[in-house]
Amino acid sequence: MKRPSILAALALLLVSSSTLVVGCKAVSEQSIVVTHSILGAVVKELVGNTANVTILMPDGADPHDWEPSARDIEKLNKAALIVWNGLHLEVSIESAVAKAAAGGVRLFTAADHIEIRYVGEGELNEEAQETGAADPHFWLDPLAVKSVATALAPVIQATLGVNTAVAARSLESRLDSLHAEIENLVSGVAPADRKLVTGHDSMGYFARRYGFEIIGSVVPNLSSQAAISASDIAALVTQIKISGVKAIFTETGTSPSVVQQISAATGIKVMELAPTRLPADGSYFTFMSDLTTKVVDGLQ
Repeated sequence: MKRPSILAALALLLVSSSTLVVGCKAVSEQSIVVTHSILGAVVKELVGNTANVTILMPDGADPHDWEPSARDIEKLNKAALIVWNGLHLEVSIESAVAKAAAGGVRLFTAADHIEIRYVGEGELNEEAQETGAADPHFWLDPLAVKSVATALAPVIQATLGVNTAVAARSLESRLDSLHAEIENLVSGVAPADRKLVTGHDSMGYFARRYGFEIIGSVVPNLSSQAAISASDIAALVTQIKISGVKAIFTETGTSPSVVQQISAATGIKVMELAPTRLPADGSYFTFMSDLTTKVVDGLQ
């Protein structure tokens, strides 16, 4: 009588172990790893609580300066789907992402689904950044984000089996409304005053969408980590004086001392933006509304 009980117990243990393995696999397959918080906010809008979303970079980190840990690399290799920006924004993990993709992890490159902006003639220091370089900072244009969301939704559905159709339609509609809200906000800035000087060349997509002119950047490069020379500073001071710019919009990764030097030489105010940091509610919509309001306030 005891033998069947032992066998039954063993059988139950095997079934339980098998279920646990399957269960663990299911959780793993629901894992989406996103490189930065702005993209992460978009992914979360699409999946809600139906998938685990892991964001590698701390919110507000400078993507050009961030370095991954060994644990971050492990997360990439164990993901079912990696969502990253592309265009060399996440240069420190390009090889790790390529390795994960070669190992079977599905990869979604957001920049593959937008109208890429390229550096214009005379926009940046030619020694530091060639004309025609691709700009990675597309998330400051809600309609570019909409294009990304539209392309990403079916990839999530196909990879994870999560129905994203309803969430995608809602997100697309809300991004259209956000675009209209931003247009209304910037209408308070006279066209002649829509001139931007930024920490580095990060506001190009915003400028292109909403009719602003990029006069220059404190760091004349698409990367905040590029070097700044005395000639760069002198050239920017001259441009500001000629153009009648009203404010310098500084950001994470920009040298405060250099910004203050330029402000003192030109007599214009300094406004701080957070183009990589989500607000307390974690919402992309609040993020863009707050950023636009600061720009408008700085130019009025």
